[in-house]
Amino acid sequence: MQKLVKLTKQQWQWIFYDWANSGYGILVVTAVLPVYFKAVAQHAGISAADSTAYWGYANSFGTLVVSLLSPLLGALADYPQAKRKWLNLFAWSSIILTVGLALVPTNMWRLLLVIFILSIIGYSGGNLFYDSFLTDVADDLQMDMVSSTGYGMGYLGGVIAFIVFLTAQLSNGFGGLLSSYGIAKFSFWIAAIWWGIFGWPLLRHGRQRYNVPSAENPVRDSLRRIKETLKHIRRYRQIYWFLIAYFFYIDGVDTIFTMATSIGKDLGVNTTTLMLVLLVVQLIAFPFSVLYGWLARRLSTKKAIIIGIVIYIFICIYALHLKTMFDFWLLAILIGTSQGGLQALSRSYFGQPVPKDSSSEFFGFYNILGKFSAILGPLIVGVVTQWTNQSTVGVASLSVLFLFGLIIFWLLPSTD
Repeated sequence: MQKLVKLTKQQWQWIFYDWANSGYGILVVTAVLPVYFKAVAQHAGISAADSTAYWGYANSFGTLVVSLLSPLLGALADYPQAKRKWLNLFAWSSIILTVGLALVPTNMWRLLLVIFILSIIGYSGGNLFYDSFLTDVADDLQMDMVSSTGYGMGYLGGVIAFIVFLTAQLSNGFGGLLSSYGIAKFSFWIAAIWWGIFGWPLLRHGRQRYNVPSAENPVRDSLRRIKETLKHIRRYRQIYWFLIAYFFYIDGVDTIFTMATSIGKDLGVNTTTLMLVLLVVQLIAFPFSVLYGWLARRLSTKKAIIIGIVIYIFICIYALHLKTMFDFWLLAILIGTSQGGLQALSRSYFGQPVPKDSSSEFFGFYNILGKFSAILGPLIVGVVTQWTNQSTVGVASLSVLFLFGLIIFWLLPSTD
């Protein structure tokens, strides 16, 4: 059983980066841009089903790029003082592109998708380096707590950024100062500024404790190290099989997260209600992410992760019976109870056995499987939605992936 310890300044800097980029996560990826894109696309004559599918395809393509680059980027970040440099490059690129979303004319839906794809590459790539910093700021006994607190504070930061946007939404653009499209663009400015301000401590002061020796040709040496890791990956039995399990179950988690508002619109839920539902989900996710850290200490990290996967299987199956607003609220609340906790403990479960001096390289493989699986999920939902014309059937199909992940993960040893 793990003991509670006081968080250090470096750990709080790491935690607040999650607080910082959660504004992008909730406003751009989940709440506003999907709805805004559907409105812009449908105004251009694109059907509701097709706009949902295009949004899924855009998410898939963006994550594909990051997935292919992740192992090399991770290996490059393991050299002395390289991790923070790469984090800055990807984070600031995405922040600038988020501002770009607000500058795209409302009749250019294709350009909107292109800039979103580029921004999600920066966001996802930055998270690779952020996640790998976990091994630099926390030892094995602290990882569950620090990772869970990071996710919890991330949701809380997202809530506050979201409330600023919601104020504009419910006040009709501050009394008519902003149009409906102007409110959406305002949210993109919020996300970018929020990220830059609160991410600054880690971006400026992040300290890398572990690294591999410097190399004359970092790219060539990184490729050599990746080849060696792949050659001997089976020596890391727990890591190897966890990544396979993670590939399956995180697919559903990411897909539900990125497609939630588009699916809600297809079910006829109005925009204001969707925004309120997402706010409640964020508020619930904050304490429950921390609760999952407590469950990991009381039960074990493995058992807490299994609980989260089982809840998601129920969510997928129940989606087939989604008919009333009560059903929609119930599923949203269930997502809020488990999304952050499952992601946080997966990160710490993986971070404990990895070699600390090569943590970014290993998190590159963690990222490639997490993100590569997320290509499949939105693609499945997009295809099944177009085939059946029912978003709920697409969500239900994700239960198979959760089940595969659960079976494989069940057979792994506990890290505690």
